[in-house]
Amino acid sequence: MSHAAETVMMQNEYFYTGRTKPYEFRMDALSSLRKAIIRNESAIFDALHEDLLKSPFEAFETEVGIAIDEITFLMKHLRRWMKPSRVRTPLAQFPSRSFVLAEPYGAALIMSPWNYPFQLTIEPLAGAIAAGNTAILKPSDYSRATSKVIADIVHATFPPDYVDVVLGGRESNQDLLQQQFDYIFFTGGVTVGKLVMESAAQFVTPVTLELGGKSPCIVDETADLDVAAKRIAWGKFLNAGQTCVAPDHLYVQESIKHKFLPKLKQAITEFYTEDPLTCGWLPKIINQKHYDRLHGLMANEEIIFGGRSDPQSLLIEPTIIDNAAYNHPVMQEEIFGPLLPILEFRNLYDAVTEIRKHPKPLALYLFTGNRKTAKSILGTVSFGGGCVNDTIVQLATSRMPFGGVGNSGMGSYHGKASFDTFSHYKSIVHKSSRIDLPIRYLPPTGKKMKGLRKFIGKK
Repeated sequence: MSHAAETVMMQNEYFYTGRTKPYEFRMDALSSLRKAIIRNESAIFDALHEDLLKSPFEAFETEVGIAIDEITFLMKHLRRWMKPSRVRTPLAQFPSRSFVLAEPYGAALIMSPWNYPFQLTIEPLAGAIAAGNTAILKPSDYSRATSKVIADIVHATFPPDYVDVVLGGRESNQDLLQQQFDYIFFTGGVTVGKLVMESAAQFVTPVTLELGGKSPCIVDETADLDVAAKRIAWGKFLNAGQTCVAPDHLYVQESIKHKFLPKLKQAITEFYTEDPLTCGWLPKIINQKHYDRLHGLMANEEIIFGGRSDPQSLLIEPTIIDNAAYNHPVMQEEIFGPLLPILEFRNLYDAVTEIRKHPKPLALYLFTGNRKTAKSILGTVSFGGGCVNDTIVQLATSRMPFGGVGNSGMGSYHGKASFDTFSHYKSIVHKSSRIDLPIRYLPPTGKKMKGLRKFIGKK
């Protein structure tokens, strides 16, 4: 029996003892996780710097702080979410009461990516714990330092038959996906996501897939260009563009392009200095494979800003590519790096029409001063989530669900959505035995049919 099979068996046994279900147990586990994160903050920062050269500021802003906020929010609202939800009972069910009860699925597998290796492991784990599940974490082998820190924290905080971490590469993934889980939560690319779904189908295991795609950003002529430039530069080049919801490419209205591009360049320089490769806080590309891939996407493109790189440190400076087109290599796949292709449009309808021809993106960003334009685009284009006059921040809240649609994923999490994702809601009718109306029983009679019509089909 493989290590993965043994761990799943242990977690199933632990779950069926019922220990994970009481409110007090879940709160204690969330509290222990929160304290462990705070206690190990320096080690987490060091690991994120080793894997991605993230500065402590960016590490806290995008990983550690968000994870702590999420756990705090879950703890604040958990008691209310766990309560049975009363619903109205139809007259035909008299006398009875009806309610919906949230119960945990059981053993959950959480597979996380390398780009935000801490946050995207801990947030779903917190949701699984809050809902009363056991969990096996499989962090990415690309971000080994952070994966090891996660394993150290989890193993020091929880017994492995409750929460465990499996390290390793492709073989570990394959071994885990051969096991029968009660729920699988995957964050990563579309290709691997399809394999996860295929494996889950063998056991009819429910899944959440948090994927990605080419998320467009639109700037029209009514936008505040100074604000747009700063917020786009921040959102695009955060984590060197290795963000699933980063603006992948930028549509700029023809009439303001000549005004906007200098402001965008200025914002990048303000954030990363005149020499981003030596500023000390530009994150690196995760590995040589992705570094080479990004260089291939830049080849033969019209680079109007940036473009320099350092093969020793795997750094690529923020780069603007002008006059991009959908038949260019840089527009054929999700960029996932610090390259920003610019497409211009004259009529907003044309840009929206082009966006709708392609797979539904995980995010869409619109910069406009026209409320009618915002309402029209939000109601016309399908996407996972997004912002009007900002980028990225739609995921930095526990009060809204975050997830994709179509090729960009299925299911959602954050806050209550995390509790819902890792819970099965069962509907219960608690019927009284004191009165037993004979109208529903055979044999059928005209009188019973007449009575049924009074109860059924009437609103």
